[in-house]
Amino acid sequence: MGKEETSEERLAKNRAKKQIKTTKKNLRTMSRNGRSHRARSAARVMKYGAVSFARNIWLSIASTLVMTITILIILVTFMASAVLSSTAQTLREKIDVTIFLKPGTSTQVLAEMSEELKKDPNVRSISTSTSEEVYDKFIAENQDDEVLMKAVSDEEMRQLMIEAMQATIRIKVHDIDNTEGIENIVENSKLFTDNIDPAYPPTYDSNRNEIDTINTWADIANKTGWVLSAIFVVISILVIFNTIRMAIFSRREEIYMMRLVGADKFFTRGPFIVESQISGVLAGLIATTLAYVGYRLIAPGLKSYGIDISKISDIAESQKLVVVYICACLIGMLIGALSAQLAIKKYLTRKVKK
Repeated sequence: MGKEETSEERLAKNRAKKQIKTTKKNLRTMSRNGRSHRARSAARVMKYGAVSFARNIWLSIASTLVMTITILIILVTFMASAVLSSTAQTLREKIDVTIFLKPGTSTQVLAEMSEELKKDPNVRSISTSTSEEVYDKFIAENQDDEVLMKAVSDEEMRQLMIEAMQATIRIKVHDIDNTEGIENIVENSKLFTDNIDPAYPPTYDSNRNEIDTINTWADIANKTGWVLSAIFVVISILVIFNTIRMAIFSRREEIYMMRLVGADKFFTRGPFIVESQISGVLAGLIATTLAYVGYRLIAPGLKSYGIDISKISDIAESQKLVVVYICACLIGMLIGALSAQLAIKKYLTRKVKK
C-alpha cells in the first residue's frame, strides 16, 4: 500500500495551488493594466503630437505645403503619362494603311486584292471603296459647301470627278510598326502593280511620325515628372526634418524631464512622428483634391483636341478615387515618417542636457 499523505503535505499542496491561482490572477490583471496603459500612452502621444503640430503652426503649414507640392507632382506625372500613352494607343488603333488604285477599278478586282492581303497575319480588317463610293463619301462630307454642291450638280461634272477619283483599300493592322508583309504583297503581286495609281503611293508611314512624337512626349513627361518628384521628396524631407528639429529644441526641457521620470522611447518620440503624419495626411488630401479639380477643369478641353482621357475618367468618376486619396495620404505619411525618423535619430538618441 502507498504511503498516506500527511496533513502537512496536504497543507503545502493547498498553499501551492492558491499561490498558482493568485499568480495567474495577478498576471491577468497586469496584462489588462498593460493594455490599458499602452492605450492611454498611445492616446497621449497622439494628443501631444496634435498639440505640437498646432504649436508650430507656421512651420507645420510650410512642411505641409512642400509635401503637397511633392504629392501633386507625383499625381500629375501619373496622369500625364497615362493620358499620353492612352492617346498614342488610340491613334495606333485608328491608323490604317491606305492603298490608292486607279480610277474605275472594279469591285471584283478589289475583292481579289482583299483576299490576297488577308494572307498577312498582321491584317486585322479590310475595307474597300470604288471610285463611285469615294465620290459619294466626298459629297457627304461637303454637304454644307453650297458652291461645291452647285458645281457638282451637273451630271457631266459628276462623271468627270468619278473618273478622276482613285478607288481605295483601307487596311487595319494589329501592329502599325510591322507592315513589311503588306509591302511585300503590294510590291510583288502583279494584281497590285497593274492597278495601283503611281501618283499616290500607299500610306505605310502615314501618321507614324505623330505617334512617335506622342510617345516621345510621354517618355519625356514621365522621366521629368519622376525627377521633379524625387527632388521635391528630398525638399520635403529636409523641411520636415528642420521642423521637427526645431520642435525638439523648443521642448528640450520637457524631453529632459520625461527621461528623468523614466518615459520610454515610444512616449518620447511618438509626438514628433504623429506631427509629421498629420502633415502627410493633410498634404495627401489637399494634393488629391487639387489634382481632381484641375482634371475636371481641363478635361473638356483635352477631349476637344482628341486626347484620350478615358483612363483618368475611369478613376476620377468612380470609387477608385477613394483609393487615390488613400494612396496619396500613405505617400505623405511615408515621407513624414522618414523625415521624423531621421530627425529623431539625430537629436533624441543623444542625451538632452538641461
